[in-house]
Amino acid sequence: MGSQIDKITLKGFKSIRSLEDFPLRNLNILIGANGAGKSNFVSFFTFLREAMAGRLGLYVEKKGGADSHLFMGPKITEQIHAHLHFDVNGYRFSLQPTAEDAFVYADERILYDGDPPRTLPVNRSIGKGHKESKLKEQLGDIKNKTISGFIHRSVSSWVVYHFHDTSDTAPMRRFCSVRDYEYLRPDGANLAVFLHFLDQKHPDAYDRIRNAVCLAAPFFDDFKLRPKPANGDLMLQLEWTQKDSDYPFHVNQLSDGTLRLVALATALLQPDPPTTMLFDEPELGLHPHALNLFAALVKKAASKTQIIVSTQSAPLLDNFQAEDIIVVERKEGESTFKRLSSAELAEWLKDYSLGELWQKNILGGRPTDG
Repeated sequence: MGSQIDKITLKGFKSIRSLEDFPLRNLNILIGANGAGKSNFVSFFTFLREAMAGRLGLYVEKKGGADSHLFMGPKITEQIHAHLHFDVNGYRFSLQPTAEDAFVYADERILYDGDPPRTLPVNRSIGKGHKESKLKEQLGDIKNKTISGFIHRSVSSWVVYHFHDTSDTAPMRRFCSVRDYEYLRPDGANLAVFLHFLDQKHPDAYDRIRNAVCLAAPFFDDFKLRPKPANGDLMLQLEWTQKDSDYPFHVNQLSDGTLRLVALATALLQPDPPTTMLFDEPELGLHPHALNLFAALVKKAASKTQIIVSTQSAPLLDNFQAEDIIVVERKEGESTFKRLSSAELAEWLKDYSLGELWQKNILGGRPTDG
């Protein structure tokens, strides 16, 4: 399917002036005050995913234009530069703003650290001056098909899940075509359909999700997934039952927190997860018990895929090790990133948890500034 990220270089993107060769592990928990740059780091991967889909121009326009994506604006930052390294492969690009407040590729490049003499290293530009990524076009190039295909699959498989919208008109609460089942959408718009697919094709995964929801919501019994004909299609909306009753409750009778937990559990327990999954402040609306359950699911998922979580929750930190934590701070307008060390915190950890140390501002990140 692809490969997870070993290290990342990102320069000139929003508040991230220079993050160079920063290593990422299977489990990465970003903490920091409001405005520190955690969400900017996570949003880069949405930016990247849209680029892989050929929608970079539209995405940038909707998000305020190219200038708003540059560190301190175009007078300070001339371009965005990124280098993603995964396994023996790499993907590197530079983007420059245009007079129309769009981006143009100053360079786009595929990299492969081969194993001579069987395979020679590759460091090949795939063009410049274009407005949308040319990586997908390389899949038809016989000479670079294998390398380009692996790089494209890897980068395209990194997903930012954002389940914050649980309003009455949220996509998760609406009807969805049963044909939209191939993967869980980043906003959970096809949550009911994806659960229906798992129930039919991966019942063990479905049962694990159901059991996880039952642990956080003792009243919950099961999902009720009943496709209904509509305009020549089959449509499905999430319904559920509670214990000791077969009455089908409407999705709008689920609380915001419970619905978010359903989506989070589905993402983390899916049988074939993305190679890298990112979650931005998933603690929103979760009960403390549900938060601990989420942490347990994150640790389990991290045994087979890469997880990046941005959070401001001190209780959530208590579920992890120091090496899992990356402190993000804003200094002179610039976001900095530092991974914690158990050895450096050994004396403190004898008396305090990681969450307590963060609240006391021992770890940095100044949670009291939020």
